[in-house]
Amino acid sequence: MTSALDHSVRPTGQRPDSEQTESHPAPRPPRLAEYAVPVLNGAVLLLTAVLLLMVFRLPWIGDMGVHLATIERLRHDLLDPGNTQVAADTPSPYNSPWMVLLGVIAKVSGLSGFMVLRFAALVGLVLLLTGIWHLTRSLSRHRAAPPLAVLTLILLWGPTFFIWSGFLGFTSISLNISYPSTFATGLGFHFLALLAKALRRGTATSWAAWTGLGALWALIMLSHQFTGVVITFGAMGVLISARPWPTRQTWLRLGTALAVAMVLLAVWPYYSFFSLLTIGGLEDIHMGLYDEWWMRFGYVLIGVVALAFRFARNRRDPLVWWFLLAALMVAAGGMTGHYSWGRALPGAIIPAQLAVALAVVEGGGRFLRRCFAVVLAAGLLAGSWGQAPSLSFVVRNEAMPQTLTKKAWLPIPGYQWMTKYAKYGDVVMVDQNTGQQIPGYGFYTVAPGYPDFFLPDEPERIEATRRYFDRSTPRQEKLDALHRFGAQWVLGWPDQGLPPGDPALRKVKTGPNGMVLYKVIG
Repeated sequence: MTSALDHSVRPTGQRPDSEQTESHPAPRPPRLAEYAVPVLNGAVLLLTAVLLLMVFRLPWIGDMGVHLATIERLRHDLLDPGNTQVAADTPSPYNSPWMVLLGVIAKVSGLSGFMVLRFAALVGLVLLLTGIWHLTRSLSRHRAAPPLAVLTLILLWGPTFFIWSGFLGFTSISLNISYPSTFATGLGFHFLALLAKALRRGTATSWAAWTGLGALWALIMLSHQFTGVVITFGAMGVLISARPWPTRQTWLRLGTALAVAMVLLAVWPYYSFFSLLTIGGLEDIHMGLYDEWWMRFGYVLIGVVALAFRFARNRRDPLVWWFLLAALMVAAGGMTGHYSWGRALPGAIIPAQLAVALAVVEGGGRFLRRCFAVVLAAGLLAGSWGQAPSLSFVVRNEAMPQTLTKKAWLPIPGYQWMTKYAKYGDVVMVDQNTGQQIPGYGFYTVAPGYPDFFLPDEPERIEATRRYFDRSTPRQEKLDALHRFGAQWVLGWPDQGLPPGDPALRKVKTGPNGMVLYKVIG
């Protein structure tokens, strides 16, 4: 017999427990991660809005000069653009398929190089965000996984901000969003997701689809070689994890895709891809990748713990093998002095970041998921604060805390003022730091601002530039350097190079940053 109290607390229309049927179980309250989905999506929308402001602002710090120069060379001569940085008829690895397309857009539209790079930045941002989403969905069907992965890949780094192309930290992306590395990374994420799907379907995946995958991998490798290595390690991880193991017919399709890729790499007309494998000289500039790793990447250790749990559950986990292969290359580079191998670091960082994002929504039991959620939330907050000075590119300094503005980097003011005096194709004697920017305005430099793999007299050019700006170098030697490399202009500080008033030079203009432009007349 039922008591009055039982009737008083029973919701209207609900039958007693004894009358509940198995076909209509009582609804379970949604998990915490489900509640978090709208919040995560909102955070991703906010982050996207800030990155769109970066696209519009396009702050110039770093390698933008050489990418602008590449577009300008291709705009003026699409079939034979020559060297990107100096007046020499040599191939250039900067002439990738993506940059050739941008050169075509510049030539047909007549848009400035900066506007074309803004278009490149927009495409890169779309590819990156959709690529993260696509790749994450191939690893998990949980609705919270993709937005959490976006936030983790961009914000979970270290206490200080770090800038290097091919790395996905907020500061790096803010400055590198228009670079080929961002384009290649976004495309690479899509490639990995498509590869995983093709392997799952096996022989149901058509020969044409496998051929397309081969062409896509070649496009990534040609567009940014370092990113290509990172994505290749990811592809190896996907292959190792394939279930069921590929059949003979699937291996034949995979081999065909690889053969197509190799042919495309071999026939690319703008530079010899396979020649890059034998070229050195990049160790000094990459030595910094091995410094202060905790300050730059320390929070990613959370993801390494998540990878350990994944490995315990599945010895063939794709993220684990992606991480191990890349980490092995990075460690080998540090031990042998091949510091350029440190460019494989994103291949260790990205899978660790993805692993911790997935651990929050589907890793282990509820207690473990909540532990990862708490630690990841703390890491994201700390990582966001570490990279917050980059907001100075789109937010007025007065609106930011003084502790952040002190760390902010100022964009390069540029050398647009020089275009009133020097014309496209003129050669400028300038030091290396400024030489990284000058080609973006259509000028050539005596020495390349960045290492040039296919320039045979690169050492002589670098030494001549160094000697020219050395105060102890005799005047005649400086004049010989100007004439030997066809320099028509000198850009430097007043106390550099030839002394003010030297008859071989005529002062033309003092720029906004205090540098002086001289015309070579003797």
